[in-house]
Amino acid sequence: MKIGITGTGSYIPSIITKNEAFLQHKFLGADGSKIEQENSVIIEKFKAITGIAERRYAEPEFKTSDIGYLAAEKAIADAGIDKEELDYIIFAHNFGDMTLGKIQGDTLPSLATRVKHLLQIKNPKCVAYDLIFGCPGWIEGVIQASAFIKSGMAKKCLVIGGETLSRVVDPYDRDSMIFSDGAGAAIIESTESSGEILAHDSVTYAGEEAYYLYFDKTNSAEGCKDTRYIKMLGRKIYEFACINVPKAMAACLDDSGVAIDDVKKIFIHQANEKMDEAIIKRFYKLYGKDAPENVMPMSIHELGNSSVATIPTLYDLVLKGQLPEHQLNKGDVVIFASVGAGMNVNAIVYRY
Repeated sequence: MKIGITGTGSYIPSIITKNEAFLQHKFLGADGSKIEQENSVIIEKFKAITGIAERRYAEPEFKTSDIGYLAAEKAIADAGIDKEELDYIIFAHNFGDMTLGKIQGDTLPSLATRVKHLLQIKNPKCVAYDLIFGCPGWIEGVIQASAFIKSGMAKKCLVIGGETLSRVVDPYDRDSMIFSDGAGAAIIESTESSGEILAHDSVTYAGEEAYYLYFDKTNSAEGCKDTRYIKMLGRKIYEFACINVPKAMAACLDDSGVAIDDVKKIFIHQANEKMDEAIIKRFYKLYGKDAPENVMPMSIHELGNSSVATIPTLYDLVLKGQLPEHQLNKGDVVIFASVGAGMNVNAIVYRY
């Protein structure tokens, strides 16, 4: 049974925030101490490491469920299916619907239920639920959808990855420059014309790694004490990812039976340009090879890190010809791979 992606869609917010917008920010250390370097130097070093020159923020009137719905509409249209035939809607996110000025995320009802409502799907057999799996959430949703279809529990599934991280960042934290907003969606089904999931691999490390990403107070003593923000141990995440993501990718590739030289593209979570480059380099080194040029599409330079949305958005951009230097032909093999809060790592080997 071939189970694959028959339609994709994405929503890229219209608000562009360039690095220069942070020149007047008051950046503080985690202990509230003043950072001596000028912001221009901080921003220059930030861009050199992450590759980010600008990022997208959601329009004030849109919440995560709204942009997830907009991406879902496009995926449904792209697949050419009747929305009433959907058996599952799986929405991967981290923080629910964040409203500007509010201190709580809203997940009641679930974001998947909200998308079903916005799509006006009448079929009660269309089951909607949310998936909290960190940045690898969309990939994990695709894996779950595939399992549902393989077991006979479903025929068509909608998997969404969306986030509005701009509303959970501490403005006093330099890491706030990394995060952005966006949403991507895909229809998963079994058809003769679909692609094919050849193998997948997922792991969770929950020792000290469990708190490499966490929620905590602002770096500023002047900030709101009731609000919590996304925080991370950047160096530890970098080291963890460079060790564990290549291993998961290799385990998945070996399970698929595909030769490393037959991999056309690798769609990796857009977290940090230098980290992603290091992961790809180490992955190929496991096979005694150098990473080929142009194997890794990147969108982080202009879109930033939108967490669970980065891979479905990036994949949709490539399929829709928005990254002309990266093209896929029928039968090409690609790898999806991600790492994030958990710490979770997963990968899919996929024949387009």
